[in-house]
Amino acid sequence: MKRKTILSGMRPTGKLHIGHYAGVLTNWIKLQEEYNCFFMVADLHALTTEYDNTKDIKQNTYDIVADWLSCGINPQKAVIFCQSDVPEHSELHLFFSMLTPLGWLYSCPTYKEQLREQSSKDLKTYGFLGYPVLQAADILLYKAEVVPVGKDQIPHIELTREIARRFNSFYGKCFPEPQALLTETPYIPGIDGRKMSKSYNNCIYLTDTEEDVRQKVMQMFTDPTKIRKNDPGNPENCVVLAFHKVFNQNEAKDIESLCRAGKLGCVEDKKNLIKILIDILQSIKEKREKFTPKKIEEIISEGQSKASSVAKQTINEVKNLIGLL
Repeated sequence: MKRKTILSGMRPTGKLHIGHYAGVLTNWIKLQEEYNCFFMVADLHALTTEYDNTKDIKQNTYDIVADWLSCGINPQKAVIFCQSDVPEHSELHLFFSMLTPLGWLYSCPTYKEQLREQSSKDLKTYGFLGYPVLQAADILLYKAEVVPVGKDQIPHIELTREIARRFNSFYGKCFPEPQALLTETPYIPGIDGRKMSKSYNNCIYLTDTEEDVRQKVMQMFTDPTKIRKNDPGNPENCVVLAFHKVFNQNEAKDIESLCRAGKLGCVEDKKNLIKILIDILQSIKEKREKFTPKKIEEIISEGQSKASSVAKQTINEVKNLIGLL
């Protein structure tokens, strides 16, 4: 049976943190065994919000790929490439932009949400409004049937389906209507209890040192009413327990029970978590050392060649249907 195709990616806007590892990369590792996977460094998408701050994009690209490889993404099983290295992404985006109604873009919930969340930036630009069209081009360029997303990204997949449907109705059957593959993304808060984000300075990064991890875990928010070890705890909003539920699942329920019974202190609990996180990150760092900049460049170049082969075929088909060839 022919494997279905998946397209997924990350924007190179900064270092990857442990939330990326648990929420995205562990899922990608499974998907590469079951699907024909294209994993893309979405550097063009990075420009939609960082168009005035581009100096780190190239280095971030290499760092992200190094992290992917270190966590278990295998270039023999998945195509790893950089979006801007395949100009057909931009070309298909242009074709799609000609037939996408503005109303579809203005009504996209994530557009309005990001305008609110990033109000300090001027995001009222042509590129930012149209980034879901570029995303549709990314997906459909490889005729991906499946896209792994969280619930908040479902509107984007529906828009991609609408664009595919509209193109097909005008010019003839070319694109599949991709389905969302809902992924159970574990919620991992930042060390202060808010969403883990570099803008909040509350992340544990994959490249953090052991001392970084110790300091950050010891700062983690816990139940403020649990002052002494034998005080019964209320761990519902405890960041430490949230991490245990993701990275120490076998013991998380026992830890919660001991906390509630006043048999486990917060400091002891944090020390246990520190060891678990250091072990995870140490394993990633050891693998990362094997990937030199030259090796990463070779992997990206090989991925570009594979991605371009598919992309060129799709663009030729599109041009033929439109009547440009």
